[in-house]
Parts: sequence; structure tokens; C-alpha cells
Amino acid sequence: MVKPAFSHVTQWVFDLDNTLYPPNMRLFDQIEVLMTDYVVSAIGVNRAEADRLRSKYWRQYGTTLAGLMAEHDLDPDPYLHAVHQVDMSHMEPDPHLAENIRALPGRCVVYTNGSAPYAERVLSARGLDGLFDAIYGVEHAEYRPKPERAAFESIFEKDGISADKAAMFEDDPRNLAAPYEMGMRTVHVAPDPHEADHIHHYTDDLTAFLGHLR
Repeated sequence: MVKPAFSHVTQWVFDLDNTLYPPNMRLFDQIEVLMTDYVVSAIGVNRAEADRLRSKYWRQYGTTLAGLMAEHDLDPDPYLHAVHQVDMSHMEPDPHLAENIRALPGRCVVYTNGSAPYAERVLSARGLDGLFDAIYGVEHAEYRPKPERAAFESIFEKDGISADKAAMFEDDPRNLAAPYEMGMRTVHVAPDPHEADHIHHYTDDLTAFLGHLR
């Protein structure tokens, strides 16, 4: 049963993109286009090469931004602002998800590889604003991205999170490896399961999963 496995959890850490909203809302499709646009203008390559680098850096470094910083000395703040100028008018609030997050015992935070201002816009569009005790973006980890363990350690130290009392919800299975190693309960949130030793639980419906914990 799921509920007993979380009886010790009083600190709940949620990723943002494709976790607190379903992938079919396709926000990240917009972000990928904007990232490619930015790479074209920032380093002067054609669109096909920019798209290749965007994908390559995501795989190699954890985020496109981390790759651009490492290999092109890119200033992160203008990039973060530009790539998050997405249209959210199609997003729908989820009152049931809001209710289930509100019912969780203890502290709830959002930790994203995006920026905190972007996260705040997404939460507002989903009707989840005001539910979280803190919102952390990649800027709060000195621009180190998940899945780097040092990024998690930086955020958890800032927030006072104790891994043995915490759970992590993520759509990218890579980003659950470090939390697992640190002693957190891990939940993979995605349309399809990914089998790995560092994933304790899987769900394709975060609202329903949290409902089982109530």
C-alpha cells in the first residue's frame, strides 16, 4: 500500500514542468522553441545546429542552460527570462490537485530547473498559488541543474529539508537518482513508467496519487 510508505514524510518537494501540470498542456514545447531561438541569436548558429545543441546540452549537462554556460560562457539571467515567455492561456486550474496538496502534512516546496518567476506563473495558472511554503528555481542553486547532487544539496540546505523525512516528485527519472541516494522517498510522475532502482513509486496521475495519501 502507498500510504504507509509515506507515514514518515513531512517535507514534500515537487518538480514543476510536466509534474504539477500534465505533459499534454505542452508548455515545454513552447520553451524548447524559445531555447532554440535563443541559441541561434546567442552563439550565431543556424536553427538546425541550435536545436541539436539544445538537445545535446540537455542530455550531457542536465539543462541546455548548463551546457551554454559551460561551453559558451552564457549569462544565465537574460536566457531564463527569454525562454520562459510562454503562453499559459490554455492551462486549466486543478482544484482537486490543489486540495490534495493542501492536505499534505508538513512543508511543501517547488524545486524546478526553470526560474522561480516562471514557476509562480505556472502555479497561478494551475490554481496552485499560495499552497507552497517556498519556490526554488535553478537560480537558487547557483545555476547548477538537477540532476547534479550538489544542486539538490544547495536547495535542501537553504530550505532545511531533511532527506529522511522528505519525498520528491519528478517527471525526469534522472532527477530522482540523487534524492534517492540522499534517503528521500521518490515518485516518478509521467505518462509511462521507467524501471530503475532509484524510483520507489510511479504514477501517471499525481492528483490521484496524492489522494491516496490523505
